[in-house]
Amino acid sequence: MLEKLLPRHLQLIQQINAHHLDLAQQKWPDDGDHRRRMSIIEDQVVNMGYLSIVDSHAVNGIAELHSSLLKSTLFKDFYGLSPEKFQNKTNGKTPRRWLLLCNPELSDLIASKIGEKWITDLSQWRNFVNDEQFVRDVQRVKLAAPDYLQAKLIIKLICNVGRIVNHDSQIGDRIKVILLENYRVSLAEKMIPVADLSEQISLVGLETSDTCNMKMMLNRALTIGTLDGANIEMDEEVGRGNIIIFGMPVTDVDALKGKGYNSREFYEHEPELKRALDQIRGGYFSPEDPNLFAEIVKSRLGSNGQYMLLADYSEYIKAQYRADNLFKDQFEWTKKVILNIAVSGRIFI
Repeated sequence: MLEKLLPRHLQLIQQINAHHLDLAQQKWPDDGDHRRRMSIIEDQVVNMGYLSIVDSHAVNGIAELHSSLLKSTLFKDFYGLSPEKFQNKTNGKTPRRWLLLCNPELSDLIASKIGEKWITDLSQWRNFVNDEQFVRDVQRVKLAAPDYLQAKLIIKLICNVGRIVNHDSQIGDRIKVILLENYRVSLAEKMIPVADLSEQISLVGLETSDTCNMKMMLNRALTIGTLDGANIEMDEEVGRGNIIIFGMPVTDVDALKGKGYNSREFYEHEPELKRALDQIRGGYFSPEDPNLFAEIVKSRLGSNGQYMLLADYSEYIKAQYRADNLFKDQFEWTKKVILNIAVSGRIFI
C-alpha cells in the first residue's frame, strides 16, 4: 500500500534502511541477527518506531524509568549502535503559568518570603520548610480559595442527591444519579455512544465551545442547550425543530446585566426552584448534617454574579418537558437523531 500511494517515500525509507544496516554491519560484522532485528523493513512492513529512531538525532523516554527501559529492552540494539542518541528529559511544567499565573494567592505568599527569584528557582522553598507560620500560611491559602470548597461541596451534594433518588421506592428503579469519577477519554468512549440527551446549558456568551456536544451529536444524542458556542451552528444546520434550544438570547443577557441581575427575584417567583434550594439549604439531602450545603445556596442567593444561574431556570424546565414528551415517541425521536448525525459532518469535520 505504501508503495502504491507514496512510492517516493518508500524509496527514501529503503535507502535510509540500507545505510542504517551498513552501520549495524560495521558494528557487528559477524552477527547477522543484529541486522535482522534492527531492519526498518521486515516482512513487507515498515516499522515506524525504528524509522523514527534512525532518523532522529536524539531519543527521549519522557521519564527516567522509560528512558532506561528504552535502552535495556525495547530498543536495546539501537542503543548499542548509537548510545549517544539516547537521553532523558522528564516532561516538565513552567512555574510561570502553573503557579505564578493560575495561583496568585500562593505566588504572593512565596514572594513575601523570598522575593521574585522563586519564579526561576523554586529550591529556595526549602529554607522555610520548618517555618511553622509559613507552613500554616500555605495551608490557609488553599482553603481561602472559595471555589475549592464549593467544588467539593457540589460533588458531595450530587452524591447525596443520588443516595436519596437511587433508593426512592417510586423512581429508584427508573432513574439513577451517578457521579462519574475520574472522567477521561476512555470513560467518554463508553458514555457518549449511549447518551440520549446532551446538555449544553451555559449562559449565552460564556461557552468555550467544548467538543463534547459534537461527539454526542455524532453518536445519536439530541441536544438541549442555550444558543451559545457550537450550539449556534448546530441549530442553523439541523433546524430548530431538531434541537431543543432554551434560555435568554445574547441581547436579553446583556439587557439583564445592564439592569442588574437579582438572584432573589427569581428565587421568590419560582416556587419549584425555591423549594429545591430550600431543601438543599435545610438539610433534606444531608440529615446527618443539616447545614452542610447551606453555603452553596447562600452563595447563589447572596451573589449576583456573571453566570446568572437562576435566570434561565424556568425555561430550562420547560425545555426538559419538551424533551420528555418527544422521547415518548421513539420513532420521531430517532428521525431527529438521524438528521443530527447527517449534518454533523458539515459542522465539525
